[in-house]
Amino acid sequence: MKSPVWLVALSATMLAQTISSFMGQCLPVVAPLLTASTGVAPERIGNLSSLTSLGSVLFLAFGSPYLARFGPVRSLQMGSAVAIVAMAVAALGWWPALVASALLLGLSYGPTPPSGSRILAATAPKQHRSLIFSIKQAGAPAGGALAGLIVAPVAVAFGWNWAVLLAVAAGGITLVALNPLRKMMDVERDTTRSIHPRDVFRLETLLAPIRTLKGTPMMVSLTFLAFSFSCTQGTLYSFSVTYLTQRGMSLTDAGFAYACLQSAGVFARILLGWFADRTGRPAANLTAQAYVAAACVAVYAFMPLDLPLWIVALVTTACGFFGASWNGIYMAEVARLAPPENVADATSASTLFTFLGYVLAPSLFAFAVPFWGWRWPYAMVAVQLTVMAMIQTVLLVRARTR
Repeated sequence: MKSPVWLVALSATMLAQTISSFMGQCLPVVAPLLTASTGVAPERIGNLSSLTSLGSVLFLAFGSPYLARFGPVRSLQMGSAVAIVAMAVAALGWWPALVASALLLGLSYGPTPPSGSRILAATAPKQHRSLIFSIKQAGAPAGGALAGLIVAPVAVAFGWNWAVLLAVAAGGITLVALNPLRKMMDVERDTTRSIHPRDVFRLETLLAPIRTLKGTPMMVSLTFLAFSFSCTQGTLYSFSVTYLTQRGMSLTDAGFAYACLQSAGVFARILLGWFADRTGRPAANLTAQAYVAAACVAVYAFMPLDLPLWIVALVTTACGFFGASWNGIYMAEVARLAPPENVADATSASTLFTFLGYVLAPSLFAFAVPFWGWRWPYAMVAVQLTVMAMIQTVLLVRARTR
């Protein structure tokens, strides 16, 4: 019996999402060993995380012509190829090579959100859209959980360089696995679209997707809330292993706690995506979720130093459940609010602004650590998410009373 098109599309996009995340989270997971071997301060991993996000922002800003020319599946394959190169460069173990690797990793991840949204928007049943988008986005924490469970022990046993090389094999498997889907899912590509640098790297290319946000106030406010969530998720993902090891945990235990954070996001994205479909009020759901996530991060910031592993894992699970499970609902809402012909552009534009949170927050966090220690920067992350949730609450109330 032939599988439904939407199920094939979901499987392909979730595979790409999972492996992209696995590759991207390898560096934060091995951060304590990586920074020690290269002679830099532990918090400098935040600078690599920011560079990775900057690479994604650059693709989201200027990558629309490539998506149009090659189609979403080929774009995902191209991303896998760039990620393979990035991880091979990282394995050299030289700080400048790690800087280049981080930027390349971001570029490789860039096609994932708009390509996935374009594929699923065209195939997913509308009554289950939030759930299907959330299942696809569950691949991100699933990849991170795999990194925590697999990469950390391998790094301890054989060195972080060999652990990073695992990602090269994962990227190669993805590249090959996606190839049979091209004929089915790249049929609407524009083979006449120019990808010459003079046509790609110009102001018009940058502004074209952003224009899709104009005239849709709810999409703009949703983007700001997603930006705040990305600041929260970015700091949790970038610093948790280093934060916990700096407080005395072993790398293996910290990797387990990190895997709990990531795994919680897998289940939460599916469960909360299903719930958003049932309530029919995804924006309100995300706003309520922001308040709870902020409270969880505040607890994470100030939990005592000598807690047993199971309690630390419980706290990281709560942070992951509420603070790293917003993505699917958000992307489904962007796809719903955008005109059907502009889903990819709208996703690129909104995600571009969202990814600025991943760029700014880790670097600001790393800057703050030498002055404030590790706890107060996490407290500020909780504060900014609370403030944004309050603003979103006011906007939702106004929209309902009009």
